[in-house]
Amino acid sequence: MGQIDRIIRAIVGVIALVLFFTLAGALKWVALVVAVLMLATSAMGSCPPYAILGINTCKR
Repeated sequence: MGQIDRIIRAIVGVIALVLFFTLAGALKWVALVVAVLMLATSAMGSCPPYAILGINTCKR
């Protein structure tokens, strides 16, 4: 996963985390799931669906 991809995922994760604390109902939990997934894949530097689909955003 490329650096820009990781940064975008981290930003989306933080936004989703903020939404978790501001929303109510089912959307609150959807926001939490999105936040956890985005922040985890950003921190790990890999995305399992990317590996399955053969997508590579890392410039080497």
